[in-house]
Amino acid sequence: MKKCLIIVVLLLSNSIFAQAEVVSTFIEKWDNSKDYLVAVAEAMPEDKYDYKPAEREMSFKEQLFHIQDNMNWLGTTYFSEEKYVKKEAAKGLSKAQIIQEIKTSFDAAKRVVQKTNDAELSQKVTFFAGQKSKLQILNLMQDHVTHHRAQILVYLNLNQIQPPKYIGW
Repeated sequence: MKKCLIIVVLLLSNSIFAQAEVVSTFIEKWDNSKDYLVAVAEAMPEDKYDYKPAEREMSFKEQLFHIQDNMNWLGTTYFSEEKYVKKEAAKGLSKAQIIQEIKTSFDAAKRVVQKTNDAELSQKVTFFAGQKSKLQILNLMQDHVTHHRAQILVYLNLNQIQPPKYIGW
């Protein structure tokens, strides 16, 4: 009986320890993701921000706006009490203003995620794709950034611009 109790305690403590690392691990990756996206945004000359490889694609600028708008939506809707308000598209913004908007959105998402209690990560939320945990929403936030950043890395290459070196963990 004593042996079983020790095993249960060890398993629970490992589970609690692993869960406590999720937010801090996410934040470390999120900060690096921000730095990498900003480096990509800075690499493209401002006169190429309206570039798109095909008519059906978003422009470089539209991709950046889409990335930051998705961060704002997911962070606000699922990790704060605030009501999400969609911003106008980035049409009239300069390159510097767009990059500042990206930084602001990353930082805002980081702040609300850092306030998330580790136990909340398993909490289910209503999402258009069905019930999802907040941990799944965190994964989606990063995956969405990665997906669209990969597209604009191609935009750089199509314009003969060397993409910045990858920033991982």
